[in-house]
Amino acid sequence: MATKSASNLFHAGRSLLRGLNGSYSGMLRSPQETTCNSLLAQQIRTFIQMRTNLKVVDNSGAKRVMCIQALKGKKGARLGDTIVASVKEAQPGGKVKKGQVVYGVVVRAAMQKGRSDGSEVKFDDNAVVLVNKQGEPIGTRVFGPVPHELRKKKHVKILSLAQHIA
Repeated sequence: MATKSASNLFHAGRSLLRGLNGSYSGMLRSPQETTCNSLLAQQIRTFIQMRTNLKVVDNSGAKRVMCIQALKGKKGARLGDTIVASVKEAQPGGKVKKGQVVYGVVVRAAMQKGRSDGSEVKFDDNAVVLVNKQGEPIGTRVFGPVPHELRKKKHVKILSLAQHIA
């Protein structure tokens, strides 16, 4: 009699857990499984490399570009680096057209970059300002925050056009 009631309680508890989570085994996880799943859930933030899609944050007419080549470094581009990119989406009547190969300066990167005071800066998206071969911006406005590290990389004109300097 006692074993039968204990068995009924076990099944009732199992059905309660199944009702809460869809399956009772999902509630009982090892610490290794939990850390593995949390690492997989996080976005991997790496260099801006070939075939990386970037948002254009100026009024040159392009909306989205794809990186063809990072002009500095073997691994890829970081904040303030110049890249060669192809325009994937463009507004009609803009200064640049879809399919055009352009130069761009990375103004926001998802990969963190350390500052000299010990803090780190990273953004939610990868963004670029389009420039010509001389490094002058094609657009006349820059939208969103721009890090002050661009001053060290000699992109003062982009900082002067920016709405907000982070």
